[in-house]
Formats: sequence, structure tokens, C-alpha cells
Amino acid sequence: MRHRHSRLRLTQKPKHAAMMLRNLATSLLLYESIRTTEKRAQVVRPIVERLIRVAREKTEREAIRSINRVVTDKNACRKLIELYRGSDIGRTGGLTRIVPLGARKGDSASLVKITLRSPPSSL
Repeated sequence: MRHRHSRLRLTQKPKHAAMMLRNLATSLLLYESIRTTEKRAQVVRPIVERLIRVAREKTEREAIRSINRVVTDKNACRKLIELYRGSDIGRTGGLTRIVPLGARKGDSASLVKITLRSPPSSL
């Protein structure tokens, strides 16, 4: 039974899964849209939304240090700070969108496209 199992898990070893999630989060921040399996997208979504919240709410120095602990590329950190720093999005979550794409041909895994919703442009 599934009682008290609230965390989504991946089938890799813990260190492998952690590094894969860091790479997925970095790619999503750099390219703003990636294609992956449904389970991986569900696991990486709260990580990316937490990073966006950190970029919005903390001071710039604290945000850079916190974000660099997760992302593997400095350009992803810079882009996140430039896009979301000081922007008033008007919502606390829902900053990513998961769109189903169908099944992968080789192993019939369900594929999705996870995208970042762009922040409102400040005029």
C-alpha cells in the first residue's frame, strides 16, 4: 500500500538521481523548455520552482549562492537572476507547465515537455 509515501522517487541510485535532477534543472533554466519523461518532469518541477522563489525573494548575493548549489552552470544562475529578480509574478507557484507529448517509440515511456512560464515584462 502507498500509505505515507508522499515523495516522488526515481529508480536510479541516490547520487545518480540527484545529479540527473541537477542537470535537468540546469537545462530547463538555460533552454526554458526540455523534453523528458513524465516522472522526471514531476520530480524536477518543485526543484525549479524553489529556485525561482529563491531568486525572487532573497538578496542577490544570497540568491546566487543558493542557486549555484543546485545548478551546474553559471549561465543558468545568471539567466535566472536576470529574468526573475525583482519581478512581481503575482503567484507563489505554477511557474512551470508540463504538456504531454505521447509515448517514446523505443520503450513506450510517456514523454512530456516541461516549460518555464515567462515572467511578466516590466514596463
